[in-house]
Amino acid sequence: MTVDVSKTGGPDATPPAGPEAIKAIPVRHPGRYVSAAVALALLGAVVYAFAQGNINWGAIPEYFFDDRILEGVWNTLLLTVLSMAIGIAGGILLAVMRLSKNPVTSSIAWFYIWFFRGTPVLVQLFVWFNLGLVFEYINLGPIYKDYWSSFMTPLLTALLGLGLNEAAYMAEICRAGLLSVDEGQTEASHALGMSQPKTLRRIVIPQAMRVIVPPTGNEVINMLKTTSLVSAVQFADLFKQAQDIGQGAGSTVEMYFLAAAWYLIMTSILSVGQYYVERYYARGSSRTLPPTPLQRFKAAVLPTRRPKGVTA
Repeated sequence: MTVDVSKTGGPDATPPAGPEAIKAIPVRHPGRYVSAAVALALLGAVVYAFAQGNINWGAIPEYFFDDRILEGVWNTLLLTVLSMAIGIAGGILLAVMRLSKNPVTSSIAWFYIWFFRGTPVLVQLFVWFNLGLVFEYINLGPIYKDYWSSFMTPLLTALLGLGLNEAAYMAEICRAGLLSVDEGQTEASHALGMSQPKTLRRIVIPQAMRVIVPPTGNEVINMLKTTSLVSAVQFADLFKQAQDIGQGAGSTVEMYFLAAAWYLIMTSILSVGQYYVERYYARGSSRTLPPTPLQRFKAAVLPTRRPKGVTA
């Protein structure tokens, strides 16, 4: 009997042919090129229009670090921090009142949120600023007494108008965060003997922060931009200082561009901070966090390190 070596896998056997390599043909997207060309054309038209306009571009770097502009930047940041502090503190209190089983406190919190969310911030600022037409004095008994016009300074007007309005929005954000935590978490902690304050501090709030932090970061950025409204009540914020310089130097539009540049710088810095704060509170929600922009940049630019003794 003879045996065919080529069929039994002998030394001279021909290896079986493998599957053919797949030749992938990329799908064409002509619409992408058309939309990119249209977008570039529109951008070029806008740039050309501003280049031909009667704009003194040299005035922007001239006043960019002016003492009055820097003072306005500081006042804007200070007003943002203080107003958000009032808003967060008031929002937490109002959220607890809304969730209370007491119908009186719940109704008061509901009315407060309804009123301040339903009226424009600019109207509220003007109401606080012009209450001197209604009340000549502010009388707190033996603690404090003065003319209303002396008491209601532009800074206090700005804080009341922005802070009390922000409290209404933060109340809904905090309430949504607290309600996002499953009730079983609270029941289990009570079964372990935890008190209500300890349950709130150790169990509920840490889990609710993942829901509260992202919109709170947005509110901070929005608050920084909303501070521009306080120029209407004569508070010397960035926008007010830019307006005054523009009127005095005859560069009104240029100073508006300057103010816009400063707002972009401040909001960009706050956006970076918000990203890392959200990343911190998202640690328990997923096993692996996505890489940061810096990590993605290093992975794309820097060469990959290979272990010793391994060659390409």
